[in-house]
Amino acid sequence: MSTYTYPGVYIQELSSPVHSIAGVATSIAAFVGYTARGIDNRAEAIYSFADYQRLFGGLGSNSEVSYAVQQFYLNGGGQAYVVRTPMHYGSGATVYATAGFGPGKVSGPGLVFSALSSGQWANGQILLDVDVQGVNLTADATAFNLTVTNLADGSTEYFPNISLNPANQNFVGAVVNDPDNGSQLVNVNTSNLEAIPALPTAPPTLTVTGIQGGPLAYTAVSGVNYLESVNTALGGSNTATTATADSSLTLTLPSSVYSGTAPVIKIIGINGSIPQTVAGLASQVQQAVNTWLAINIPGASLACSAAPCGTGTQGVCVNFLLPNYADAIPTFSAPGGIAHDISAALKLSGPIASPGSSNVAHYALGSSTAGSNYTAAAASAPAGLPWSADLIGDPLAFSGIYALNKVPIFNLLSIPEAARAQTGSPNSLDTNINPVEIYTAAIQLCDQARAMLLIDPPPNVNSVSGAVDWKTNTIGVVNANGAAFFPRLRLADQLNNGNLRTFAPSGVVAGVYARSDGANGVWTAPAGINATLNGVQNMTYLLSDAENGALNPLGLNCFRTFPIYGPVLWGARTLKGADALADQWKYVPVRRMALFLESSLYQGTQWVVFQPNADPLWAAIRLNVGSFMQTLFLKGAFQGQTPDHAYFVKCDSETTTQTDIDNGVVNILVGFAPLEPAEFVVIQIEQLVGQASS
Repeated sequence: MSTYTYPGVYIQELSSPVHSIAGVATSIAAFVGYTARGIDNRAEAIYSFADYQRLFGGLGSNSEVSYAVQQFYLNGGGQAYVVRTPMHYGSGATVYATAGFGPGKVSGPGLVFSALSSGQWANGQILLDVDVQGVNLTADATAFNLTVTNLADGSTEYFPNISLNPANQNFVGAVVNDPDNGSQLVNVNTSNLEAIPALPTAPPTLTVTGIQGGPLAYTAVSGVNYLESVNTALGGSNTATTATADSSLTLTLPSSVYSGTAPVIKIIGINGSIPQTVAGLASQVQQAVNTWLAINIPGASLACSAAPCGTGTQGVCVNFLLPNYADAIPTFSAPGGIAHDISAALKLSGPIASPGSSNVAHYALGSSTAGSNYTAAAASAPAGLPWSADLIGDPLAFSGIYALNKVPIFNLLSIPEAARAQTGSPNSLDTNINPVEIYTAAIQLCDQARAMLLIDPPPNVNSVSGAVDWKTNTIGVVNANGAAFFPRLRLADQLNNGNLRTFAPSGVVAGVYARSDGANGVWTAPAGINATLNGVQNMTYLLSDAENGALNPLGLNCFRTFPIYGPVLWGARTLKGADALADQWKYVPVRRMALFLESSLYQGTQWVVFQPNADPLWAAIRLNVGSFMQTLFLKGAFQGQTPDHAYFVKCDSETTTQTDIDNGVVNILVGFAPLEPAEFVVIQIEQLVGQASS
């Protein structure tokens, strides 16, 4: 509190009790099932079918989810999450394509890169390239750049200046496996990597060939050992010199080459800057030679290139260009095990020629190269599409449907493979699928997430009697957070020249729900003549009014086709929508409205936690929750002519007793009068007959 010391006006800012409550999203769809590619068991957010194509490879003839997502966006969907469930593999099968290189503690490579997406598609499709361009090898002799390329879509990832040293922040394992900024194509296992790979200490060798007119002489270079000349055919000597003191390398060209004093070429700046690569040595030679030539022989120059030289030598060419003299070509090469070449440290299939060049080969996951120093494992053939256990997954591993536990919110869940047709038998359910098991787990997840499960009819349910039996006896779940639909839909298949194919309808339904929410609000039934089914050309069964009348009282939502309007969704009941149950959550819009209110109020009242549990807090709660409900009332979300008839908010000493206060509990009671759909519209017609006039 301020201290008032002088007469005048004092300004104080007071905190407002208003905490606005925003309505949560109502039509974020989640799709779980097999996709052509993509990261396994990770919920990926997408906002268009183009996003799906980029992340999951687009339509696949054996991917029910791919078509469901396409139909979702075709019918008005917006945001969605997709969880890729891998194919089912037998025990011990190789699921992920891998490639490994680098020094290991025991036999085998130290770095093993694996595709994040399982399956044979990754074999030979993901490439690893290593280079050292721009890398300061003096600071870290184990550093390198890594480029990961996905040939399937042409995308690349680049990780510069990563290290084999686990003590560094740029350690390859930490960078590549980072969940947010790391690779979306591969992960790397470094458990077999040497703690700090030991590098050889021998320097590059210098071989001089093609000198016309005489031998080449040299002396030792400070800090560089084992310089050797093999130019015996031209009069040179086969000697090896080990430098034991500061000195310099002297190359003397024969006097017959030009007139005047023979040039003496020195490598300078050796102390403190010992070349770390073959290219580094060549660069020092070039600098020293050109400095001398500029003074003594105008017009002469020395140039380096990364092209291979000599007979099968992979190294750096250094060309002496002298007036009136054919090029003398000393070739600097790196024999096996030579010091300070990152290719030796990584145990690649050949040396990196220069800091500006890529490695000598692509390292393709799942595909070994003959004679190389790295290993690869190809993903083996799967046993088939995901089974029930694969789709359900493991809640502790966040796999299958439980990958959705990591997303902030979803409202609609579609698992089209839960009603997957058997390969070769389009009217039979796949024997590896148990819909009851899948829906039982999925409905529990929806209860926790306050979401709706959209249940597809099996392929063998293609009659009214079959639909009655399915809904009554075999669907397996009766829950207000689910809705079932009949029959299956037929749409044009882009992968089969536009021929009609039968699909599970949940993707279409999710899109219709999203479109209805955006146009009319979640409190409006997503059914009727406005709930048109875009892209749908036919159905596996055309219902009559009488047949629709047999299924609707059971709580089964039907698709109908009407003149002018075409195919539409003609039902809005939950799994508890059977007339015999007389449940309060009979209708989809009423249930979804309740879920919307629960989620919105849960998110919007987090500020209440740890506030003093007394009358000022209760009044603030009534103010904020009441304001939110009033906004919905003005939008027509409730029944009633006045707010008093439409909703109420109660939070006071009656809802929160002293015992509740002692236990740290505040109770908020919210009620609303839902808008129930006009499912049966009765029109009474009275005929007026002629009246006798007086």
